[in-house]
Amino acid sequence: MRFSGRLKSWNADRGFGYIEPDGGGQEIFVHVSAVPSRLRPPRLGQAFTFEVELNREGKKRAANLGIVEPSRVAPRVQRAAPAKWGPASALAIPAFAVAYFLVARRYPVSHWFALAYVVLSAVCLMAYAFDKSAARAGRWRSSEQSLLALGLLGGWPGGLIAQQLLRHKSSKASFREAFWGTVVLNVAAFMGYHVLLKPSLYG
Repeated sequence: MRFSGRLKSWNADRGFGYIEPDGGGQEIFVHVSAVPSRLRPPRLGQAFTFEVELNREGKKRAANLGIVEPSRVAPRVQRAAPAKWGPASALAIPAFAVAYFLVARRYPVSHWFALAYVVLSAVCLMAYAFDKSAARAGRWRSSEQSLLALGLLGGWPGGLIAQQLLRHKSSKASFREAFWGTVVLNVAAFMGYHVLLKPSLYG
């Protein structure tokens, strides 16, 4: 049976010392002959594994010393924290919800528009999640154009949520600029159709 402990004292002139077991208890005598040549001279505080045997007088002593192998601890995978919500990211969805409500009160807005925004946002969020997973696994990825197209059609709220929560496409400046361009175009199309075009067509 092997034990472990640290060298508490060492007499270099006489070639012996004592090991303090990790579990506590009586210090164990150790002679230089029990120390492998590659570990000589032993250092105070050095960790060893050892066996315990009895000498001729029936006293305990350490034998077959070895070094303590460092434990291999699996590195912890750090999950990326959600990106910080900037003013534009934090206000875009609430501001659009308010604008949608005001337009719907003044002009007739089909319920299909609300359903389309919800469904496309869910699809867009899943597309971002799939693309992030594919990037980690080295699989085929969605093109940036397809992600932007989903946002342009009305899925941009889901895309915005995905960028913040998944930290995907949230730091690439060129994509962010294009994404906000699709947001402006989509909102402008919605407002223009219901406020300007539709009243003139059916007024």
